[in-house]
Amino acid sequence: MMTPEGLMPQQRERLSKQLDFLIELDKMKNVYRRTLVLHEDRQENDAEHAWHLAMLALVLAEYSDEPIDVKTVLETVLIHDIVEIDAGDTYAYDTAGNATKAEREQKAAKRLFGLLPAEQGAHFRALWDAFEAGSTPEARFALALDRIQPLTLNYCKHGESWKRNPTATAPRVTKRMQPIYDGSEVLGDCAMEIIRRAVEEGILPPE
Repeated sequence: MMTPEGLMPQQRERLSKQLDFLIELDKMKNVYRRTLVLHEDRQENDAEHAWHLAMLALVLAEYSDEPIDVKTVLETVLIHDIVEIDAGDTYAYDTAGNATKAEREQKAAKRLFGLLPAEQGAHFRALWDAFEAGSTPEARFALALDRIQPLTLNYCKHGESWKRNPTATAPRVTKRMQPIYDGSEVLGDCAMEIIRRAVEEGILPPE
Protein backbone atom coordinates (compact mmCIF):
# COMPACT_ATOMS: atom_id res chain seq x y z
CA MET A 1 0.00 0.00 0.00
CA MET A 2 1.06 3.59 -0.73
CA THR A 3 4.32 2.44 -2.33
CA PRO A 4 5.75 4.20 -5.40
CA GLU A 5 5.64 2.44 -8.74
CA GLY A 6 9.34 2.96 -9.47
CA LEU A 7 10.53 0.45 -6.86
CA MET A 8 11.53 -3.10 -7.62
CA PRO A 9 8.89 -5.67 -6.55
CA GLN A 10 10.95 -6.81 -3.53
CA GLN A 11 11.46 -3.21 -2.45
CA ARG A 12 7.75 -2.48 -2.79
CA GLU A 13 6.87 -5.53 -0.71
CA ARG A 14 9.39 -4.57 1.97
CA LEU A 15 8.24 -0.96 2.16
CA SER A 16 4.60 -2.04 2.20
CA LYS A 17 5.22 -4.27 5.22
CA GLN A 18 7.09 -1.48 7.01
CA LEU A 19 4.32 1.03 6.37
CA ASP A 20 1.67 -1.45 7.51
CA PHE A 21 3.61 -1.94 10.76
CA LEU A 22 4.02 1.80 11.32
CA ILE A 23 0.33 2.46 10.71
CA GLU A 24 -0.53 -0.33 13.16
CA LEU A 25 1.61 1.43 15.77
CA ASP A 26 -0.79 4.38 15.75
CA LYS A 27 -3.00 2.19 17.95
CA MET A 28 -0.53 2.78 20.79
CA LYS A 29 -2.06 6.24 21.11
CA ASN A 30 -5.28 4.57 22.23
CA VAL A 31 -3.80 2.18 24.81
CA TYR A 32 -4.21 3.96 28.14
CA ARG A 33 -2.13 3.27 31.21
CA ARG A 34 -3.03 3.80 34.87
CA THR A 35 -0.47 6.59 35.18
CA LEU A 36 -1.89 10.10 34.85
CA VAL A 37 -0.28 12.90 32.89
CA LEU A 38 0.71 15.85 35.02
CA HIS A 39 -1.15 18.77 33.52
CA GLU A 40 -4.50 17.21 32.56
CA ASP A 41 -6.96 14.91 34.28
CA ARG A 42 -6.39 11.97 31.96
CA GLN A 43 -4.36 8.81 31.66
CA GLU A 44 -1.09 8.58 29.80
CA ASN A 45 -1.17 6.50 26.62
CA ASP A 46 1.47 4.02 25.49
CA ALA A 47 2.84 6.27 22.76
CA GLU A 48 3.42 9.09 25.26
CA HIS A 49 5.00 6.65 27.68
CA ALA A 50 7.41 5.33 25.05
CA TRP A 51 8.44 8.85 24.03
CA HIS A 52 9.01 9.84 27.65
CA LEU A 53 11.17 6.78 28.27
CA ALA A 54 13.24 7.64 25.19
CA MET A 55 13.90 11.07 26.69
CA LEU A 56 14.80 9.49 30.04
CA ALA A 57 17.26 7.24 28.21
CA LEU A 58 18.95 10.21 26.54
CA VAL A 59 19.13 12.29 29.70
CA LEU A 60 19.91 9.63 32.31
CA ALA A 61 22.18 7.22 30.40
CA GLU A 62 25.16 8.20 32.57
CA TYR A 63 23.53 6.49 35.57
CA SER A 64 23.60 2.99 34.10
CA ASP A 65 25.70 0.68 36.26
CA GLU A 66 27.04 -1.03 33.13
CA PRO A 67 28.34 0.32 29.83
CA ILE A 68 25.38 0.58 27.46
CA ASP A 69 24.69 1.37 23.84
CA VAL A 70 22.19 4.23 24.10
CA LYS A 71 20.79 3.54 20.63
CA THR A 72 19.85 0.04 21.73
CA VAL A 73 18.21 1.41 24.88
CA LEU A 74 16.23 3.86 22.72
CA GLU A 75 15.10 1.07 20.41
CA THR A 76 14.11 -1.00 23.42
CA VAL A 77 12.02 1.61 25.19
CA LEU A 78 10.29 2.60 21.95
CA ILE A 79 9.18 -0.96 21.17
CA HIS A 80 8.77 -2.48 24.64
CA ASP A 81 5.02 -1.83 24.91
CA ILE A 82 4.05 -2.46 21.28
CA VAL A 83 2.54 -5.78 22.38
CA GLU A 84 -0.10 -3.88 24.35
CA ILE A 85 -1.81 -3.00 21.06
CA ASP A 86 -3.20 -6.55 21.21
CA ALA A 87 -2.63 -7.55 24.83
CA GLY A 88 -3.76 -4.32 26.49
CA ASP A 89 -2.10 -2.62 29.44
CA THR A 90 -2.01 -4.83 32.53
CA TYR A 91 -2.02 -2.94 35.81
CA ALA A 92 1.04 -3.77 37.85
CA TYR A 93 -1.02 -4.77 40.91
CA ASP A 94 -3.74 -6.73 39.07
CA THR A 95 -3.14 -10.32 40.19
CA ALA A 96 -5.62 -11.90 37.79
CA GLY A 97 -4.44 -9.84 34.84
CA ASN A 98 -0.80 -10.63 35.46
CA ALA A 99 -1.56 -14.36 35.54
CA THR A 100 -2.37 -14.24 31.80
CA LYS A 101 -0.11 -11.36 30.80
CA ALA A 102 2.82 -13.38 29.47
CA GLU A 103 0.65 -15.57 27.26
CA ARG A 104 -1.25 -12.59 25.83
CA GLU A 105 1.91 -10.62 25.18
CA GLN A 106 3.76 -13.53 23.54
CA LYS A 107 0.88 -13.96 21.12
CA ALA A 108 0.84 -10.23 20.43
CA ALA A 109 4.60 -10.11 19.85
CA LYS A 110 4.36 -12.87 17.27
CA ARG A 111 1.68 -11.03 15.29
CA LEU A 112 2.96 -7.47 15.57
CA PHE A 113 6.65 -8.03 14.95
CA GLY A 114 5.62 -10.48 12.25
CA LEU A 115 4.19 -7.60 10.24
CA LEU A 116 7.72 -6.41 9.46
CA PRO A 117 10.23 -7.82 6.98
CA ALA A 118 11.73 -10.91 8.57
CA GLU A 119 15.10 -9.53 9.69
CA GLN A 120 13.60 -6.32 11.11
CA GLY A 121 10.88 -8.23 12.90
CA ALA A 122 13.47 -10.62 14.35
CA HIS A 123 15.63 -7.70 15.53
CA PHE A 124 12.78 -5.99 17.36
CA ARG A 125 11.51 -9.28 18.76
CA ALA A 126 14.99 -10.01 20.14
CA LEU A 127 15.06 -6.58 21.82
CA TRP A 128 11.61 -7.21 23.32
CA ASP A 129 12.60 -10.67 24.55
CA ALA A 130 15.75 -9.24 26.14
CA PHE A 131 13.69 -6.53 27.86
CA GLU A 132 11.27 -9.08 29.25
CA ALA A 133 14.12 -11.27 30.51
CA GLY A 134 16.43 -8.43 31.60
CA SER A 135 19.18 -10.31 29.81
CA THR A 136 21.36 -7.43 28.57
CA PRO A 137 22.73 -4.23 30.13
CA GLU A 138 20.53 -2.21 27.78
CA ALA A 139 17.43 -4.21 28.73
CA ARG A 140 18.14 -3.81 32.44
CA PHE A 141 18.57 -0.07 32.10
CA ALA A 142 15.43 0.20 29.95
CA LEU A 143 13.50 -1.68 32.63
CA ALA A 144 14.86 0.68 35.29
CA LEU A 145 13.52 3.63 33.29
CA ASP A 146 10.18 1.88 32.73
CA ARG A 147 9.74 1.47 36.49
CA ILE A 148 10.89 4.89 37.68
CA GLN A 149 8.96 6.94 35.11
CA PRO A 150 5.44 6.15 36.38
CA LEU A 151 6.64 6.31 39.98
CA THR A 152 7.90 9.85 39.40
CA LEU A 153 4.71 10.92 37.65
CA ASN A 154 2.54 9.42 40.40
CA TYR A 155 4.48 11.26 43.07
CA CYS A 156 4.39 14.58 41.16
CA LYS A 157 0.63 14.08 40.66
CA HIS A 158 0.28 13.90 44.48
CA GLY A 159 -0.44 10.18 44.40
CA GLU A 160 -3.66 10.52 42.40
CA SER A 161 -3.08 7.27 40.51
CA TRP A 162 -2.33 5.42 43.75
CA LYS A 163 -5.48 6.82 45.33
CA ARG A 164 -7.56 5.55 42.41
CA ASN A 165 -6.00 2.10 42.78
CA PRO A 166 -5.91 1.30 46.50
CA THR A 167 -4.06 -2.00 45.98
CA ALA A 168 -0.92 0.15 45.57
CA THR A 169 0.76 0.31 48.97
CA ALA A 170 4.31 1.22 49.96
CA PRO A 171 5.47 -2.42 50.32
CA ARG A 172 4.00 -3.39 46.94
CA VAL A 173 5.38 -0.31 45.21
CA THR A 174 8.78 -0.92 46.81
CA LYS A 175 8.82 -4.51 45.54
CA ARG A 176 7.81 -3.28 42.10
CA MET A 177 10.73 -0.83 42.06
CA GLN A 178 13.43 -3.31 43.16
CA PRO A 179 14.43 -4.26 39.56
CA ILE A 180 15.60 -0.69 39.04
CA TYR A 181 18.69 -1.69 41.02
CA ASP A 182 19.57 -4.24 38.33
CA GLY A 183 20.17 -1.36 35.93
CA SER A 184 21.10 1.60 38.12
CA GLU A 185 21.92 1.91 41.79
CA VAL A 186 21.51 5.70 41.60
CA LEU A 187 18.02 5.46 40.10
CA GLY A 188 17.13 2.68 42.53
CA ASP A 189 18.04 4.91 45.46
CA CYS A 190 16.09 7.73 43.84
CA ALA A 191 13.01 5.50 43.63
CA MET A 192 13.29 4.53 47.29
CA GLU A 193 13.54 8.20 48.27
CA ILE A 194 10.40 8.98 46.25
CA ILE A 195 8.54 6.18 48.05
CA ARG A 196 9.79 7.39 51.44
CA ARG A 197 8.59 10.91 50.73
CA ALA A 198 5.26 9.68 49.36
CA VAL A 199 4.56 7.76 52.56
CA GLU A 200 5.73 10.66 54.73
CA GLU A 201 3.44 13.05 52.84
CA GLY A 202 0.47 10.73 53.12
CA ILE A 203 0.02 10.15 49.38
CA LEU A 204 1.01 6.47 49.42
CA PRO A 205 -0.42 4.10 52.05
CA PRO A 206 2.33 2.65 54.27
CA GLU A 207 0.56 -0.73 54.42
